[in-house]
Amino acid sequence: MASIIDRIKKFIRSPQGQKARARAERLARDPRTQAKARRLLAKVRGGSRH
Repeated sequence: MASIIDRIKKFIRSPQGQKARARAERLARDPRTQAKARRLLAKVRGGSRH
C-alpha cells in the first residue's frame, strides 16, 4: 500500500494535479484571496481582540 506522501506525489505529477497547482498559484497571487487569507488567520489567531 502506498504511503500518503507517495499518493500526493503521484497526484501532483498527474494532469489533474498540474491543473490544481496552477489554480492554487493563480489564487495565491490574487490580492483579494490574500486579503481573505489574512482575515481568516487573524480570526483564528484571535487578532480582533487587541
